[in-house]
Amino acid sequence: MLENGYYWRNREMRKHVAVIDGKVAPSLVLKNSTYLNTFTKQWLKANIWILDDRIVYVGDKLPDNQATTEIIDCQDYYLVPGYIEPHAHPFQLYNPQELANHVAWFGTTTLINDSLMWNFMLDKKKAFSLLDEFNKLPISMYWWARFDSQTALQDEEKYFNSEDVLDWLSHPAVIQGGELTSWPSLLAGDDRLLYWIQEANRKGKPVEGHFPGASEQTLTKMKLLGVAADHEAMTGAEAIKRLQLGFQVGLRHSSIRPDLPKLLEEMLAEDIPSFQNVTMTTDGATPAFYEHGMMNRCLEIAIDKGVPVEEAYCMVTHNVANHYRLIDELGSIAPGRLAHINILDKKDNPHPVGVLAKGQWIKRRNKGATVKAKVDWGKYDIGPLKLDWDLQISDLQFSIPIGLDMINDVIIKPYPIETDVTLDVIPDQCDDAFLLLLDRNGKWRVNTTLRGFTKKMGAILSSYSTTGDIVCIGKSKSDMLLAWKRLKEIGGGIVLAHQGEILFELPLTLGGIMFAGEMDQLIEKEKQLKQHLREFGYTYEDPVYSILFLSATHLPYIRITQQGIVDVKKREVLFPAIMR
Repeated sequence: MLENGYYWRNREMRKHVAVIDGKVAPSLVLKNSTYLNTFTKQWLKANIWILDDRIVYVGDKLPDNQATTEIIDCQDYYLVPGYIEPHAHPFQLYNPQELANHVAWFGTTTLINDSLMWNFMLDKKKAFSLLDEFNKLPISMYWWARFDSQTALQDEEKYFNSEDVLDWLSHPAVIQGGELTSWPSLLAGDDRLLYWIQEANRKGKPVEGHFPGASEQTLTKMKLLGVAADHEAMTGAEAIKRLQLGFQVGLRHSSIRPDLPKLLEEMLAEDIPSFQNVTMTTDGATPAFYEHGMMNRCLEIAIDKGVPVEEAYCMVTHNVANHYRLIDELGSIAPGRLAHINILDKKDNPHPVGVLAKGQWIKRRNKGATVKAKVDWGKYDIGPLKLDWDLQISDLQFSIPIGLDMINDVIIKPYPIETDVTLDVIPDQCDDAFLLLLDRNGKWRVNTTLRGFTKKMGAILSSYSTTGDIVCIGKSKSDMLLAWKRLKEIGGGIVLAHQGEILFELPLTLGGIMFAGEMDQLIEKEKQLKQHLREFGYTYEDPVYSILFLSATHLPYIRITQQGIVDVKKREVLFPAIMR
């Protein structure tokens, strides 16, 4: 006996055929369309019939049955498939629902998302229920199965074990394994990790790597061990080498690494004949980077740099869908595909004037429609952070001899602490600041210093971090206590205090990690935060990523983690966390 889902899909498919036979009227017809056929890379004239969320016909005919059909004349427009972001991190202050709403307006109607925060915030049953709820939205939301935490947890097995990883890989909304930041462990002989990779591939789900600066030898080993894709090329030559080795290559353009113009220039200079196995990604940029959209911005750069228009559109549609084995669902304007369609005023202008997602208008003639993704976060117990313990002055004791020295936004080296850190306030002429990582449940702490983040700021506290633990940075212990008090009151977020005053706060009332309001509001708040931090001596580009990656052990050279201060290269804990 067929399962209920198959019965439903059978009925749906029979209904699609009935539209062709004239027994059922399509819900929408885009007539006189010039659309990009991504299979032949040609611009063709056609009438496009849509029933509910699916494209059912693309060709010369108009339906005989138009009883309930809306007909839109697209004579002067060009239609392309909805854009796909193949590598989204949907928790960078924003929440996945609001990110999807915002970028869909600009034509990105499918997100393939990191699931890391669901591992930390939700039990498996609730996480899978939430994935199912996202599947009901007009924007297509797919997910990864994480194999590692990209930090040093006190109990890694609790979050990443064979039972849970394989259950994630079995979920229909999960379409890849990765991204694989723990590849050094794989090379060192971690057979459990290799087993997970094999299981992903057996289920037809590719595994994505994270291989910055990897040599040809390392990349070859990764290919032999079953990894299919990588987005860490930092030069055109690195991207081409990955292509030659058989990787699907994502060209990155993010707030932390806006590499796309340079990558494309260098690849085009080598006369690369095909972009068939190339995609583009914004790799989880911070909010303000998305003010004017997502993949539409990458497309604009690619077209401006001289990538053939048809190839450029395929890089954010067909190529992605093909890689993830979703080509029968996404990435093209063809019968049976989900009706994700962008309507353009010019072939070479990737910023749509109209957007359809699953056949519903997200944007129409540059005006907003009523369709917006909506998730009931309370149903999953995702709400304000409840901190039932207090930060004490006794927690602010700093005696470790090694601090963290910021080389840029995210690269950190160790340095010997020479400043007197027994003081209540570190003088402004010193580049050092107190750095404290606190367990969100109040059980442990790690104390050291951070150099290069601020010259004079009293304190910044953030419940937004790699693991959701509390990051405290500042010159003044009293300001750290003040910021802590306010952080508790607002239910999590980012709080900046200076000389006894709260200067800035960004409530992150969805688990202490995500903003509950609209993207436009968040973008303005992020701009304010950056301005404050610049005034206090932050000299790099992306302080949000600097805070996030303090614990990220997939980056060199030293990190502050749940286990303590960790030497990333040696995988050694230099100074362990202290129980409170």
